[in-house]
Amino acid sequence: MNANFQDYDLSPEITKALQALNYLSPTDVQAKVIPTALKSKDLIVVSQTGSGKTAAYGIPLCEKVVWEENKPQCLILTPTRELAAQVREDLTNIGRFKRVKVTALFGKQSFAKQKLELKQKTHIVVGTPGRVLDHIEKGTFPIEEIKYLIIDEADEMLNMGFIDQVEAIIQKLPTDRVTSVFSATMPDEVKKLCQTYMNSPFEIEIEASGRTVDRIDHALLMTKDEEKYALLKDVTTVENPDSCIIFCRTQERVDDVMEQLDLDEYPCDKLHGGMYQEDRFAVMDDFKRGVFRYLVATDVAARGIDVEDVSLVINYDIPLEKESYVHRTGRTGRAGKSGMAITFMTPFEERYLKEIEEYIGFQLPRMEKPSIEEVERMSAAFHEKLNEKPELKETKSAALNKGIMKLYFNGGKKKKLRALDFVGTIAKIEGVSADDIGIITIEENASFVEILNGKGPVVLNAMKHTTIKGKKLKVYQAKK
Repeated sequence: MNANFQDYDLSPEITKALQALNYLSPTDVQAKVIPTALKSKDLIVVSQTGSGKTAAYGIPLCEKVVWEENKPQCLILTPTRELAAQVREDLTNIGRFKRVKVTALFGKQSFAKQKLELKQKTHIVVGTPGRVLDHIEKGTFPIEEIKYLIIDEADEMLNMGFIDQVEAIIQKLPTDRVTSVFSATMPDEVKKLCQTYMNSPFEIEIEASGRTVDRIDHALLMTKDEEKYALLKDVTTVENPDSCIIFCRTQERVDDVMEQLDLDEYPCDKLHGGMYQEDRFAVMDDFKRGVFRYLVATDVAARGIDVEDVSLVINYDIPLEKESYVHRTGRTGRAGKSGMAITFMTPFEERYLKEIEEYIGFQLPRMEKPSIEEVERMSAAFHEKLNEKPELKETKSAALNKGIMKLYFNGGKKKKLRALDFVGTIAKIEGVSADDIGIITIEENASFVEILNGKGPVVLNAMKHTTIKGKKLKVYQAKK
């Protein structure tokens, strides 16, 4: 096994970003996928959620992207908007010093704004199938240069009814490309898709059951539906988690549980498909940073939640799909840490439990309800933690972004400005080189340029008295 990212033949820009992100040694899936992906071979990867697969395909993609090409070279399909946003963020971070531009396409967001973004230099597109197909059919997403296709969470695409759209997209893409499929499970329809559209793929399977058992303690609690909320309070008091996700079956149930927790003064928030996209992202962001401890969510939110320190997952409602059990509980025990998953089950839900146990290959250990004495004994410590001011965590990219300043220029496409004009001018400033220039975004009437390595103030100062292509532009530090 490779113990170090240095063992791969990666460019200095990618290596530097991995160090800043504190990616020290590859996970199992990364160690198996990266060398093969760097050789541009088709891949089928069966790997548990939380195993680090985004970086497994993201590192080779960022490495292989040709910066000079303006049209998208890679397409990544994901089942949910959260996951698309998460992947965009991860790949932007990995490709930061190579100036890799990643665009995300998903519904409930302005089509026109996405269309404008696709007109600019874009290396990688990540999106949900419906919106991606929409852009391809309307001719706003140029696909003729696509060399790499990644289908992420393929089994979930199937569960959510997107597999036909995925197939429609594949049929439109150039056939001379590298295709990789990542999935936690391998249903027949997904296998069929692979057989039809892939070129003698290399198959990698990462042992999942060991992970699930070793790092996560599973438990089952029998209860009546009307007693669930009281049980939830008792369990959280006794377990007293630092960070906890409570999964419910419906949006109404999420709203209901969240309201009750709020009345009981739990630091909590909620996440479900009925919320505005901006609100969903804001909640996810706050949860990652540790602004609140308890997140009440539906299954749609299970994908794309990449929070390293979730110590407890509670299935308030047992999942109806066996795969959902793996995805929900996979929110804990991430990144090598341990966690606990407790499932509440009512007397009429035996058949769902049977399916889950068959699927995961072991019986969920039955657990006794916490006793009144136990709850009383733990109550003081629980309330103490509840009232503690949260210690906010830095995001993964915080260290990476420390030396970066984004500059705004009041000129763009209308003034016939291109990314190369900015690079050429800025790289001539004393003490600054092309390596200090990050992602460049050119809009109709404005341009944004990231300056790396703490050189932002120098460039800002110099550009106040320097023309670009003979044009004098106003320049300011851009708001984040």
